[in-house]
Amino acid sequence: MTFPRHRPRRLRSTPAMRRLVAETTLAPRHLVLPMFVADGIGEPRPISSLPGVLQHTRDSLRRAAAEAVSAGVGGLMLFGVPREEDKDDCGSVGLDPEGILNVALRDLAADLGDATVLMADTCLDEFTEHGHCGVLDEHGRVDNDQTNAQYVKLAVAQAESGAHVVGPSGMMDGQVAAIRDGLDAAGFADVAILAYAAKFASAFYGPFREAVGSSLQGDRRTYQQDAGNAREAVREIALDIDEGADMVMVKPAMAYLDVVRAAADVASVPVAAYQVSGEYAMISAAAANGWIDGPAAALETLTSIRRAGADIVLTYWAAQAAGWIA
Repeated sequence: MTFPRHRPRRLRSTPAMRRLVAETTLAPRHLVLPMFVADGIGEPRPISSLPGVLQHTRDSLRRAAAEAVSAGVGGLMLFGVPREEDKDDCGSVGLDPEGILNVALRDLAADLGDATVLMADTCLDEFTEHGHCGVLDEHGRVDNDQTNAQYVKLAVAQAESGAHVVGPSGMMDGQVAAIRDGLDAAGFADVAILAYAAKFASAFYGPFREAVGSSLQGDRRTYQQDAGNAREAVREIALDIDEGADMVMVKPAMAYLDVVRAAADVASVPVAAYQVSGEYAMISAAAANGWIDGPAAALETLTSIRRAGADIVLTYWAAQAAGWIA
């Protein structure tokens, strides 16, 4: 039997050969670990819809963060979970230097310094009694400009607490420009902005809302993007870059790989993608039932996000995946 001169299988013959010719790589440095820190709890609290993910106390957060950084992950994205009684209509506990997110940022900044990239979620949904990402007007609608004013205060508070990166995720028009001006005026020109530039109204956020104790009633479709609109996503990305974004985000990741690819094709800054809670949960559930190999599926999906063009991937598997890759 005569084989063709071009035989692709020659380049798949051994693990070393496959590593040598790999077109897409996945390394711990590409991964960012989202972490939750809760006020008013004495022990870490499991999140039922996110197996293996916890609402941390300040102490357990410090330990878990140090372990993740030691494993080589590229960064940490921190979300604060306040006590229910501390929520109000404008998310003021997020601005409070003694609020849970800001004290936890100071903890990690003191512990880790510049050994990692410390990121903060710059949004109000965790801190508001209504659960929306912004300040509501008299008609119950999110007021874009009042919300941006709060985002500026939130970003400055996070920068003062030690964040290297702020992550505005509310999808307000003009949020990046407002935050950039506010940070610069407060003396934080070196703090970077990771803009959630293309954040879609998605069914995959459910477990996250448990993780942050969301008070949301209704939906966020008036400010998050419609799932069918890829061209709009590219326009949003371009606008955020023009406003001064240092990095741009597509969220969710797996259901929007075409948007990740489009972002990578047009962006002059690094592109991040967030493998969100529902994406993590469905793979975890299938693995728990023995239907799939969990680690293999996790690494395959993370590689697919990188292959689509993401420079950075936020994933709840970041610390574990760093070990699997090694």
